[in-house]
Amino acid sequence: MPLYESVVIARQDISSAQVDTLADDLTKILEENGGKVAKRENWGLRSLAFRIKKNRKGHYVMFNVDAPAEAVAEYERRMRINEDILRYMTVRVEELEEGESAILSNKGRGGSGGRREGGRDGGRDGGRFDSGRRAPADTNDDDSNDSSDSEGES
Repeated sequence: MPLYESVVIARQDISSAQVDTLADDLTKILEENGGKVAKRENWGLRSLAFRIKKNRKGHYVMFNVDAPAEAVAEYERRMRINEDILRYMTVRVEELEEGESAILSNKGRGGSGGRREGGRDGGRDGGRFDSGRRAPADTNDDDSNDSSDSEGES
């Protein structure tokens, strides 16, 4: 049977228990149609990149699925009908990922305060352009004037 990864985003209004019930229902749909869920990960309540149906956050759940195409079609049809599901994406993969996903493995790191290391400033505290503005123009002009003056005097 083909292998799929599916990520579902549920509304922020529903509780974690309701998200688990929703995930159980989706698993049941797949199993009724001859498929099985190899792995299910609850990524929790996360911020969305942009508002979807007036929601700024959503409960994310990821499924690794081993199911026929008909089962996945029914699974997606039911998700389109369900009002608690904001978005979903199902992608066919060559093989299912073992262990926890990248999202869960990064979630436990902490310590960086949500910022990447080695970002735009190379992980340094400050530098030449602290405020994002260029250096004052008079320091650059003095250097260029000094070199021209020395040429004229020689």
